Amino acid sequence: MSDLTPPSEILLRHTREFAERSVIFSGDLQDLLPAQFNAKQIRVHTQEYHQWRLLSPVLKNDIQFGVLPSEDLVSNTDTVIFYWPKNKAQAQFQLEHLCSLFPSQTNIFIVGENRSGIGSAKALLAENVGLHKMDAARRCSLYYGCLKQKPVFNMESQWRRYQVKDVQIKTLPGVFSANQLDEGSQLLLSSFDIPLSGKVLDLACGAGVLGTILARQSPQIELTLSDVNAAALESSRANLAVNHIKARVVPSDLYSDIPERFNLILSNLPFHKGLKTDLKMIEKCIEEAPEHLYKGGKLRLVANAFLPYPKLLNRTFGHYEVLTQNARFKVYQATL
Repeated sequence: MSDLTPPSEILLRHTREFAERSVIFSGDLQDLLPAQFNAKQIRVHTQEYHQWRLLSPVLKNDIQFGVLPSEDLVSNTDTVIFYWPKNKAQAQFQLEHLCSLFPSQTNIFIVGENRSGIGSAKALLAENVGLHKMDAARRCSLYYGCLKQKPVFNMESQWRRYQVKDVQIKTLPGVFSANQLDEGSQLLLSSFDIPLSGKVLDLACGAGVLGTILARQSPQIELTLSDVNAAALESSRANLAVNHIKARVVPSDLYSDIPERFNLILSNLPFHKGLKTDLKMIEKCIEEAPEHLYKGGKLRLVANAFLPYPKLLNRTFGHYEVLTQNARFKVYQATL
């Protein structure tokens, strides 16, 4: 089999359990297990665009990318396999919706790494699902239970709201900077001389806070927001709408669905994949940036000061400058 995450490996210890079941996978799935899994029927919901791109050639119409799965996707399935994410609010949001789509006595399996906080699943779902620990291995846990009663799911109540000066911000659970503007983004915003002009790409935009604020300050820019996560993209659309800003929102695994060039690419990139440090996204963002910048275009990034941005920027651009910094973060810029 292809490389599997530890949560998937623990599931494979129980393959006989699923052979006659119609299964829907959801949550923080980070490998291709559904394409290799032995079950009567397999469907997948993912919030991650790169997972959809990898699995859709195999699963065709049996995989869905979006904030939440549709009723059509879950129809005729009788078993949920949910991968616990590192964000508890995100887990509650997704599971509450999933459970609202199924009848009582539906089988629920929850799997995840212990350090993700999966130990809180039993208490979190106590009202609706009676969970017990089924297995533990590879520093992961597998829980099983039956749906006791369907929760009432209200999408509107899931939104968090805050304000940055005169800009209104809305975010869904699990999206970066869900409750307030983070320190790194604040530093990046402080580095801009307003007004801006030209084509601007907010890459790995999260809730689109950076792009939304810059477009509010410089309404003449041609703004594109992109992210790999469906909840982030939906939050971005909501923020553009509530602040009356016109921009394009694109699902993209970094530059995968963005063929054009820009005058400015900006980002506050994550350096974790799930619970693990992973610099591949940062490396790819920098290495491929020249293919998406006009001559004289700029790549501006904020990052934790300890990350190896200078080496990566020098390798691709041959130069960089630090525009501003504080004790934890630096804002880098390279010009094509």
